[in-house]
Amino acid sequence: MILVLSGTADGRRVVQELLDRGLPVMASAATPYGGQLLAGCGAEIITGRLSEGELAGLMVKHRIRLLVDATHPYACLVSETARRVCAQNNIPYLRYRRAETVLPEHPLIHRVDGYEEAARKAVSLGKTIFLTTGSKTLGIFLNEAHRHGCRVVARVLPEPEVIQHCRQLGLRPADIVAMQGPFSRELNRALLKQYAATVMVTKESGDAGGTGAKIEAALELGVSVVVIKRPPEPAAEISGTIAELLERIEGIIITQKECRE
Repeated sequence: MILVLSGTADGRRVVQELLDRGLPVMASAATPYGGQLLAGCGAEIITGRLSEGELAGLMVKHRIRLLVDATHPYACLVSETARRVCAQNNIPYLRYRRAETVLPEHPLIHRVDGYEEAARKAVSLGKTIFLTTGSKTLGIFLNEAHRHGCRVVARVLPEPEVIQHCRQLGLRPADIVAMQGPFSRELNRALLKQYAATVMVTKESGDAGGTGAKIEAALELGVSVVVIKRPPEPAAEISGTIAELLERIEGIIITQKECRE
C-alpha cells in the first residue's frame, strides 16, 4: 500500500496517477473538505491531522510500503513528522513539491524569510494589507498592524471554523474575504482594487497555487508585494514534476518486489 499525504490539487493528481497504474493507494487529507475533494477517486481515504504516533500506527496497520508527501510547500510540520516516522520504520519517503514561480526583479517585490519578517515589512510599505497567507498566522499580522495603525484584509477559506477564528482575533466582517483560490489575474486585480490594498502578502506557492496571477495583478495596480520564501527541504527527496515522482515510485516498487522474491 502507498500512502499519499494529499490536501492539494497536486496531491489529488498524484493519487489519481497511481490508481491509474493499478497501485493500491491510501490518501490522507488534513481536513474534511480535503477528504471531500478526494471522494470517489477509488483510493482509501482518511481525514484529520495525524500525530507522529497516529501516523506510525496507521502505517503499521495498513502495511504501508512507501509514503509520498504531496502536501503544501509550507506544511513544514507535516513533512517533518512524515520524514521522521519513515526513517524510524525504514519506509521510503518521497516528497513532491510543485515548481516555484519565477519572480521578476521588481522594486515592488520584497522577498522575506518568514511570517514575522513579512508582517514587519508589510506595515512599513503601506496602510492597507491584503493578506493571502491563510488564517493560521493571521495573529502575527494583526498584532503588527495594530501597533502601526494599519488595516488587514484577510482572504481565507470559506470554512466556519476559519471565519470564527478570524472573528476571535478581532478581524471585522468587512475585512474577511472568504473565498477559495486560486484565482485569475483579473479576479485578484478586482479584489485588490475593491479593498484599496497598498500591500499584498503571499507565499511562494507556485503557479499551481496562484502566485503568478496574484503578483501580476498587484504589479499592474502598483501594489507592493511581500513574498514569503519557501522553507528549505532536503533536495535529494524532492521531485519537481509528477512524471519524475512517478518514475521514482516505480523504481522503489521494483526494488521492493525484487527483495521479496
